[in-house]
Amino acid sequence: MSGIYIHIPFCKQACHYCDFHFSTSMKYKNEMIAALCEEIRLSKEHHVLEFAFAKADSQNSIQTIYFGGGTPSVLDTSQISQIIDTVYENYQVTENPEITLEANPDDLTEAKLKELSQSPINRLSIGIQSFFEEDLKLMNRAHNAQEAQECILTARSYFDNISIDLIYGIPGMTVERWRENIYKAIDLQIPHISSYALTVEDKTPLKSFIEKGIIDPVDDELAQQHFHILLDAMQLHGYSNYEFSNFGKEGYFSQNNTAYWTGKSYLGIGPSAHSFDGIKRGWNINNNVKYLKSIQAGELPMEIEELTTVDRYNEYIMTGLRTIYGVSLEKVSKDYGANFKTYLLDQAAGYIKDHLLYLDGDTLQVTRKGKFLSDGIASELFMLNLN
Repeated sequence: MSGIYIHIPFCKQACHYCDFHFSTSMKYKNEMIAALCEEIRLSKEHHVLEFAFAKADSQNSIQTIYFGGGTPSVLDTSQISQIIDTVYENYQVTENPEITLEANPDDLTEAKLKELSQSPINRLSIGIQSFFEEDLKLMNRAHNAQEAQECILTARSYFDNISIDLIYGIPGMTVERWRENIYKAIDLQIPHISSYALTVEDKTPLKSFIEKGIIDPVDDELAQQHFHILLDAMQLHGYSNYEFSNFGKEGYFSQNNTAYWTGKSYLGIGPSAHSFDGIKRGWNINNNVKYLKSIQAGELPMEIEELTTVDRYNEYIMTGLRTIYGVSLEKVSKDYGANFKTYLLDQAAGYIKDHLLYLDGDTLQVTRKGKFLSDGIASELFMLNLN
C-alpha cells in the first residue's frame, strides 16, 4: 500500500469556484471524527480492496497520510491526532511517513501551528491561492492578503516541509499581478508550490456569476500565458516541474501525490473519498448524513468498480503525460499488451510531428509547448475500445 487519504468535509465558507464535497455546517463534526476512525477500522476488517489487507511488511505499509477536504485545519489538533492514532492502530505504517495537512491561512494562528508541530503532522499544504485582496474576494476565500503572507512567515518557524497553492487565470488578474504572486512565494522561500488554472465547474457560484455577467469569463489564452510565466520563474529558481501543476525543490516533492500519479494504491476515508488498488476503484457516498448512518450501522458506504485493461491504460496515459516520468512504452506493452503500444505510437505520431510530444528513448513525454495541452493530448491517445 502507498497511502491513506482522509477527507474532512467541512469549510467555514464556500469558495466560489469549488465543487469538492464539503459542508459549511459544523453540526456533525464530532460524529464525523468518530465515523472516520470507525471507517479506518472497518476498511481493515472488510478487506473490500486488496490494499485493505495491510500485510505487515514494508511493501504494504502506509507511507503517506494525507488530510484533504474541505478544510482539515478546522479540526482541533487533538482530533487530527486521534485519526492518525487510529491509522497506526490498524495498519502497518512506515518509520517516517509523510503526513500532510491541508490548511487555510485564517486557521493557522501561531498557537495552532505550535500545536500542529508537536503532533505527527510533518507537512503543511496551505491554500493561499493569491496574495492579492481583489483575487481573494472574487474567489470568496475566508482569509485576506495579510493573513496569506503572515501565516507563511509564522509556519516557517515550525515546519520545514511547506507547500502552498496558487491559482492563475483569474478574471482581472494581469500578467504583472501573476508574476508578483509567483515571486512573493519564491521570496518567502516556499519549497513546494502547487499552481492551478482557475476552472469553471458546473453548479458553482463562479459559473453562475459568469453566466449573469457579474464576473468576466475565464480567458484560456491568458491562463496559458500565466502558465508559461510560471514555468520560466520556477525553472530559474531551482524548482522542478515534476507534475503539470506541481513544482518542488529537491527533496520536497509530494510523496502522496507522486504515489497517485505513478499508480500506487491508496485508501480513501470519509465522504466522497476515492480508493484504488491497481485493479479496482472505490468511492464513498458524498453525503455527510448518509455517510454517518452507514458507518454507524457498520457498513462501508463505498461503491466499487473493476477497471478494464482499457481503463487502466487510459489512466496511465493521463497521469504519465502530466509528470516528468512520462509514459513508458515498455510498461504499456508489458502491462496492457503490444497492441496498446502500437496504438499509442500511431496516435502520438501527429503530436510528435507538431512538437507537442517527443520520445526520449523508450519514454513518451510532453514538450514545453505541449504541457498546457497535456490533458487534451492524453484524451486523444485514449483507447475507446479494443476493435
